[in-house]
Amino acid sequence: MRLLLAEDEKEMSKAIRAVLEANGYAVDTAFDGVEAVELASQNAYDAMILDIMMPKLDGISALRQIRAGGDVTPVIFLTAKSELDDRVEGLDAGADDYLTKPFALKELLARIRSMTRRRGEYQTGSITLGAVTLKIEEGELSAENAVRLAAKEVRLMEFFMRSPEKEFSTQELFSHVWQDAQDQNKDIVWVYVSYLRSKLRAIDADLEITGEEGGSFALMKK
Repeated sequence: MRLLLAEDEKEMSKAIRAVLEANGYAVDTAFDGVEAVELASQNAYDAMILDIMMPKLDGISALRQIRAGGDVTPVIFLTAKSELDDRVEGLDAGADDYLTKPFALKELLARIRSMTRRRGEYQTGSITLGAVTLKIEEGELSAENAVRLAAKEVRLMEFFMRSPEKEFSTQELFSHVWQDAQDQNKDIVWVYVSYLRSKLRAIDADLEITGEEGGSFALMKK
């Protein structure tokens, strides 16, 4: 799993990163809010850890920008503040959880596991991007018309729609969508991208999946 850690105190960032990597996570680090927003806009993360008090752009403002772009990645706030108003403001900005400094790194690991486990569970509801709506439980993709999707098509389309205009390598898509399919290889990604392209055309969607076989792909507005 890949995490974004935005913490301006470099020694603390180094310590947290070392523990996360020792527990099998890949970690990208940012040292201010502007850098955190840039990394979030360029990459797909399984969770983000944001300090509230950062230079250039505070964590709450950074998260508001990230959420405004349609990114729904789970987020934990780290803060030296313990006042209720600060916690409420962070949650209202779109955070999923928070930890008040000082905290035990074991607790941070437990919070990350909990958030990513919930995200990996079967989702219900719908997502709309442009004129396209994906009904997750029903497996229906619609715009001018509607089509049915197979289970893996739903997971791949959901992943694209939750991170629009971001490029994902074939390996990233395979890891997120086929993580439970040990008998498959990453060539299956191209097959399913082709399926989704055909179905997007069938419903006259205003979205398209860019990219070539074996490379990177992105869901873009036409």
